[in-house]
Amino acid sequence: MNLLAQLEPAPVVVPGIEWSYLWPLIVLSIGAVLLITITSLVPATRRQGFPAAFTAATAIIAFAFLPWMSNRLDDIGGRVLVVDGAMAVDGFTIFVTGVICIAVLLVALLLDDYLRREGLDGPEWYVLMLLSASGGVLLASAEDLILTFVGLEILSIAVYVLAALHLRRSESQEAGFKYFVLGALSSAIFLYGIAMVYGATGSTSLTGINEAIMSVNDAGLSPLRESSMILLGMALLLVGFGFKVSAVPFHVWTPDVYQGAPTPVVAFMASAVKVAGFAGMVRVFVVGFGDLGDDWRPLLAAMAIFTLLVGAFLAVVQTNIKRTLAYSSITHAGFLLVGVHAAGSDSVSTSLLGSKAVLFYMISYTVMIVGTFGVITVVGGRGDGNHTLDAYRGLSRRQPLLAALMAVLLLAQAGIPFTSGFFAKFRVIAAAAEGGQYGLAAAAMVAAVIAAYLYLRVIVAMYLADDVPVTGAASADHADDDHAGGDVAVPAAGAATGSEIRVPPSVLVALVLAVAATLVLGIVPGVIDGALSDGATALSLLRP
Repeated sequence: MNLLAQLEPAPVVVPGIEWSYLWPLIVLSIGAVLLITITSLVPATRRQGFPAAFTAATAIIAFAFLPWMSNRLDDIGGRVLVVDGAMAVDGFTIFVTGVICIAVLLVALLLDDYLRREGLDGPEWYVLMLLSASGGVLLASAEDLILTFVGLEILSIAVYVLAALHLRRSESQEAGFKYFVLGALSSAIFLYGIAMVYGATGSTSLTGINEAIMSVNDAGLSPLRESSMILLGMALLLVGFGFKVSAVPFHVWTPDVYQGAPTPVVAFMASAVKVAGFAGMVRVFVVGFGDLGDDWRPLLAAMAIFTLLVGAFLAVVQTNIKRTLAYSSITHAGFLLVGVHAAGSDSVSTSLLGSKAVLFYMISYTVMIVGTFGVITVVGGRGDGNHTLDAYRGLSRRQPLLAALMAVLLLAQAGIPFTSGFFAKFRVIAAAAEGGQYGLAAAAMVAAVIAAYLYLRVIVAMYLADDVPVTGAASADHADDDHAGGDVAVPAAGAATGSEIRVPPSVLVALVLAVAATLVLGIVPGVIDGALSDGATALSLLRP
């Protein structure tokens, strides 16, 4: 009997989970499962706008939980650890989750008409987007490197499939394949980084890593600070994050994937995926490796300068609008890297400014870029191939409303006052200057000036250039009968017959929301100061 008792398995210890703090993640995940289930059991719901409406409603419901969660956090000190300490719910998590939900809502509105226009059927587009968004939320809240990797993979794998999901375009499959191969390589590098950090610290949790870094031996020395293993681990993790956020020199996939992938998918990649990648980077480096800032911040500063300048210079020589915005997104990543660099500063004031700058840039960039790609989705036409600069010549006469919305979004990306882009860039540069990083601030200002040229070039084409005939894919689409009900159509002036551009109501709603948010944040930037302070304070309280 004693032998049998000894052979009995030990009881499984199940970590306590505060489910009420995970509602946004649960809603996004369960929403994806429910959507594929409903559309499988009721096939009629696949083609009636139901998937888009369901996805938008899911994003709104997930977003609606955030104010309630924020109020609960205020009552318990502003932060709570869940899933046995593997996830943190704080102001930073709530803010990033809100940005991701906004991106899902806007992209769902763009995607509905795109799929109808392209003759594509299937709610899997929306299911994959919801799953990717849930991975982004997990990544933003992860307090353990293993969970960070899981979130990163959930976020990425769904987008690999989305990039290749336009089965009628070989460019889409090529984009998905390139993204997958390079993404798999970056994931392997990221895993090696986790292994190195674990070997050096004996832990994968950010708290355990902090404790190991700050520990000292009997002689009052910290051998870990001189460990090449921890330095190599940080470098490999930075490479993994660098790929996800399109930082130079890990940006080479970006132009090809942006050009080949379906345009609404690119909008999601450029907004939610990039935001989640930066959220993971901030939490890991600012919180986990904050005490080793002197080791990783110089490398991040060099990466930021190259990302700013390479993205800006290469963007101005492009003639394809999607490749132009691909390099533009690289420049935006450079601005965010400057903010991350400031957030990792030893100075509390500089760290707070940097964290606020990163968060403000996240929300500003998300609405700007989704709105911009919304216009590109419309102009691209059937086949999603009409993306040369000539497609925008005389757009103000063929579709004045669309041109006006595009102009506002482009001016915002250029950093013109009274738009969110101005304060986003200003906050980042101010944070760099506050920390004495004048070289970074100068590089950011130079990049902003160079990048302004490419945005103004598109605006000049829309308003000052003569009209040119719209041929090929665009003409076929604009004359298509599938848009015959309820679209906002304006006949072309001076363009080829039947080349009018139609703006579907759902796309118009997304564009108006994006422009309205851009202007509100540019005119009244303090409207989200409370959320910014909560997010930045959450990070500063966790600093070693």
